[in-house]
Amino acid sequence: MAEIVLDRLRRKFGDAILETASQHGDETAVVERDRLAEIAEFLRDDRELQFDTPIDCTAVDWYQRREPRFDVIYHLYSMRRRHRVRVKVHVPESDPSVVSLTPVWRGMNWHERETWDLYGIRFVGHPNLKRVLMYEEFEGHPLRKDYPIDKRQPLIKMRPVKQVPTQKHPPADMLNEP
Repeated sequence: MAEIVLDRLRRKFGDAILETASQHGDETAVVERDRLAEIAEFLRDDRELQFDTPIDCTAVDWYQRREPRFDVIYHLYSMRRRHRVRVKVHVPESDPSVVSLTPVWRGMNWHERETWDLYGIRFVGHPNLKRVLMYEEFEGHPLRKDYPIDKRQPLIKMRPVKQVPTQKHPPADMLNEP
């Protein structure tokens, strides 16, 4: 059923769709980095597709195996049409960045922050791109293949906790809003 997604993408964007694959119900489209936002908006707004649910955003590091070094991967789902698609973007090591899709799907906020934190891929235009799993002073990005496993991280002073984040009215700086 989701083969319709790849057909619509190829018809609408032509050469911006670099490659497609369909195996065991998993449809994948590799798209040009410069057209990512436009393609994402089409996937969300097209009446036949209606991708309204971002499932995940992550990265793959192909260190010393391939150039461009990184892939940023998005998994999307349409609740109404009940189909899914994987969208991949090749990202070079010399400029590890892609446009943020948080303006397209608010749910990408956390996923993009996690990908930034662990892989060092910058999401241009993200409303609050800061570490989410590692502490602020952490040096490097631990899921990169060239991250030294024996690296010592800087010691930090204990910080007082302002308030518990699970309270009913957390302070504004603890909210994860765009």
